[in-house]
Amino acid sequence: MDLFLAICQGAGLAAAAGIRPFLPVLVAGIAARADLLVNFEGTDYAFLEAGPFLLAVVVVMIFTVVAERRIGSQAFERGPLAAAVSGIALGFGALLFAGSLAEGGWSSSLALVAGFFCAGLAQFVARPLLARVRARLAGDEAAAAVSFYADGVSLVLAILVVAAPPLAIPLLIALAWLAITGSRGDSGKHAGLRILR
Repeated sequence: MDLFLAICQGAGLAAAAGIRPFLPVLVAGIAARADLLVNFEGTDYAFLEAGPFLLAVVVVMIFTVVAERRIGSQAFERGPLAAAVSGIALGFGALLFAGSLAEGGWSSSLALVAGFFCAGLAQFVARPLLARVRARLAGDEAAAAVSFYADGVSLVLAILVVAAPPLAIPLLIALAWLAITGSRGDSGKHAGLRILR
């Protein structure tokens, strides 16, 4: 894989992990174990395709889903577990970007920062959006379905960027556009509130 495709794949996987962290890591790890368009073997990131690591990701994912259902989506999002999942997403994003570049023998130090940024951008867009959708839905079951759909989106995006890395470019453009328009909307709303005062 050449450098351009490696960057696209890493950025796309990092962005997918920023939305929801677990399934993109599993997609990349399972694909790497099968040598399907991804391969972390022989790099410092070989653990991303190791069985114990992938099993640990599955266990943490199950724990997160059970905890969210038990305490309710709204309470979960306001609590420390959501902050922990957010941190995991940023970390996984950094590792996936770095691993994609390391596969081709390129330096992964800057890729860690870039992956962190891509995951952070996706998180900056996705978390407020998901929170607004949850707030409009009645009942914990309906609100919990939002997390299920977010997992589905992250899964599909991860599969797409592994299969066709350049698809990460429109994904990142869309995220950047949503981040800019969302922040403009917030600033306009606050400006209106200041006028009312």
